[in-house]
Amino acid sequence: MLYGRSTELAALDELTAGAREGRSGALVLRGEAGIGKTALLDRTAQSASASGMRVLRVTGVEPEADLAFGGLVQLLWPVQDRLDGLPEPQADALRAVLGATRPPTRDRFLTGLAVLTLLADLAEQGPLLCLVDDAQWLDQATSDALLFAARRLAAEQVAMVFATRDEGFAAPGLTELRPSRLDTGDAVSLLADLGLPPALRDQVIAESAGNPLALIEFGAARRDDPGSFTPVTVADRVLSSYRTQIAALPEKTRLALLFAAAEGRGDLPLQMKAARTLGVGLEDLEDAERAGLIQVTESTVVFRHPLIGTAAYQGAVLARRIAVHQALADAADDPDCRARHLPLATTSPDDEVASELVAAAERAADRSAYAAASLLHQQAARLTPDRRAQVRRLTDAATCALNAGHAGQARDLAEQAERSSPEPEDLARLAPVRAAVMFESGERREAARLLLRTHAAGPGLGPAILRTGATYGWFAGDADSVREAAERLASLGEADPMVEGMAHLVDDDYARGLPLLERAVAAGQEGSDAARTRALHSAILLGDDAAAMELAAAEVARCRAQGLIGALPQALHLLAERQVLAGAHRDAEASVAEAVEIARDTGLRERVAWLGGVPARIAAIEGDERRCRDLVRDVPDVGRVAGESALSLLELARGDYEAALGRLETAAGPGPQRHMAMAMATVADQVEAAVRLGQSGRAERPMRAFEAWARAGGQPWALAVAHRCRALVDGREEDYREAVRLHGQGRRPFERARTALLYGEWLRRARRRSEARDTLRSALEDFEGLRAVPWAERARAELRAAGDATTSAKATAENVLDRLTPQELQVVRLAADGNSSREIAAQLFLSRRTVEHHLYKAYPKLGVGSRRELARLNLV
Repeated sequence: MLYGRSTELAALDELTAGAREGRSGALVLRGEAGIGKTALLDRTAQSASASGMRVLRVTGVEPEADLAFGGLVQLLWPVQDRLDGLPEPQADALRAVLGATRPPTRDRFLTGLAVLTLLADLAEQGPLLCLVDDAQWLDQATSDALLFAARRLAAEQVAMVFATRDEGFAAPGLTELRPSRLDTGDAVSLLADLGLPPALRDQVIAESAGNPLALIEFGAARRDDPGSFTPVTVADRVLSSYRTQIAALPEKTRLALLFAAAEGRGDLPLQMKAARTLGVGLEDLEDAERAGLIQVTESTVVFRHPLIGTAAYQGAVLARRIAVHQALADAADDPDCRARHLPLATTSPDDEVASELVAAAERAADRSAYAAASLLHQQAARLTPDRRAQVRRLTDAATCALNAGHAGQARDLAEQAERSSPEPEDLARLAPVRAAVMFESGERREAARLLLRTHAAGPGLGPAILRTGATYGWFAGDADSVREAAERLASLGEADPMVEGMAHLVDDDYARGLPLLERAVAAGQEGSDAARTRALHSAILLGDDAAAMELAAAEVARCRAQGLIGALPQALHLLAERQVLAGAHRDAEASVAEAVEIARDTGLRERVAWLGGVPARIAAIEGDERRCRDLVRDVPDVGRVAGESALSLLELARGDYEAALGRLETAAGPGPQRHMAMAMATVADQVEAAVRLGQSGRAERPMRAFEAWARAGGQPWALAVAHRCRALVDGREEDYREAVRLHGQGRRPFERARTALLYGEWLRRARRRSEARDTLRSALEDFEGLRAVPWAERARAELRAAGDATTSAKATAENVLDRLTPQELQVVRLAADGNSSREIAAQLFLSRRTVEHHLYKAYPKLGVGSRRELARLNLV
């Protein structure tokens, strides 16, 4: 019986009941050792099994905390026969985890997606409960995978419970429950069977501080030895109690327990194989088993509580621990298991051991378990006698730490390696890691300069480091770095049209720069993944909306097809920006919503903030000032242009021209970012604000630059906006007419509507009221379609001034798609295109049941009842 746990049991029962009813969920039980977390898991497992739920269970083991996917292997081993039903990239990722194959896994989050899909597939046969005990000791690769799955559960009939101590296992986003300490009444009930005298009972209750395990252990100890002394803290008291019990056992039994504690996984055959080399056999476990310290089956040894294993291990002298780890390493058939014990058995440099650790690190990295790989490389470096080889291994450790998302640890390892070697070649290998960490930390100019200095010292490094240096320099506003990278690439015979084009842009030489970017776009559309990425960014710099939209959509599709979930948020971000320009605001919001969800699930916090620039732009167009300002507040410095342009658009719409102009004059700054398509497009806002203020001279210089950029690039929308700006300044109708004509070839409805509005105003002032009304109605129609409320109000005001008395504010006609959430919108469009639920799930990184849940909710909103009816709707 569990005393004092009614609240906790109710929460767990509610979780499992929800799973049985089709509502997935996850819960974290967090508390100190002995507070009763395992007992709660046991009770939940029994109750779930009795109700027909399938139960999968894993327990984190402290010695395996750095063994790549050790916990996931334990959890999924019983269901590995289900892998063939997964999408191939996901199946391959889990096969690599389970050791069936070892293909490199390109994305460290793909395994989490595979776990989600596998759990959802298992739940198709009935509700599923996953229990994770001692989660603080899971290896990071397992933690990442399970948490990714837990955060994306929705309607799969899956419940997950993680039990963890106070320290470790951060699980933001999941509901947490902290088991309470037992009150006096429950403590008395728990101690009733021990038969303690009241005075001793009260003393035990006071010393245990409501900790159930402490109550049981202290009560038993005081019953057997009323005068026993215990340390101060509860944890120390419990450990002391276990050490006392272990110390009373025969020497060989203590050694057998040390083997069990050091091995950690409970693998009895391996323990006995290793123990025989030190004269220990199965019979030596009997006394510990009779004392209730362990439970032994035909193949496993399990400590009654993890603290018993801790006491057995910590109570042994160092020489014994070393000997046991060496015996376990020698007995292991699995090279990864051997690699786990070798560094604990080696106290001095040993190149053979270090080489085995490097091989294990490479295997871990192939499975995207970068945190484990980093630790193995660090251990290898510690045991490497040759200084140069040690530095190489520290560098590899830093690279893996960076790939695992641990920028701070990567920096520390890189600095340690740098201090160990002044050799140019070693420093060159370190540079990409150090620069990446610097860039992520905001030291963008320093990162670019480091890569260029490194390449100068070792030109054999290849062009990739120069391309990266140019990119860092561009975002840092460091024109010199961009130019230098382009010159170096050319001198190597590796001229890159994108980098060379950017170098001309920073010199305001659009006539030479933009054609080079066009070449990069053309070359990348049929080239490698890296070439297509460069083509996409080149298209954005060109303002080539058609190519950029196509390339961004292709990049999103590639990420989906290959399971590159870590790269998907950035691809969706770029796509969403293009969708806003095309006036597809709901599509852009759906893309951003998915990107934000994935970025949160994968710990990409800065990407979450950066993504706010897209909905901020939509909010600015639609006139939602509060939302716009809230979103812009969190946009990081690297996204400053997007944030400032959104705010200036708000100010322009409400007539605060001085504020808008001042903001835009400083937004892009003097560096290369002023040549970004977003910054170039805001020139039109600068011109309009300056003209409204009667200070058109303040916009003359950026307007001339924009005109040169538009002519060199030849994009219709850009040429149209350039003519509109010139018309505002010079007042010539032919510029307005040309702008209107060119907008007919372009893809930016908001800019088209603004041109029509300004031309309509010009016509009205010229007393050509009939023509003005036609033009203004066109503007109003576009603004209403975009829900650009403040701009639509301006158009209506101009129409009234032009004599259109019938024009009045009206509610925007409801688009049936507005009834849907962003994710429902994505699902129904894919379903309408004929994709099955399973195909949609694979594309959106969801489960099939969650896809069908979204369809079930979307059908009544759309007034349909089936996929066939859905296919007849206009979902554009």
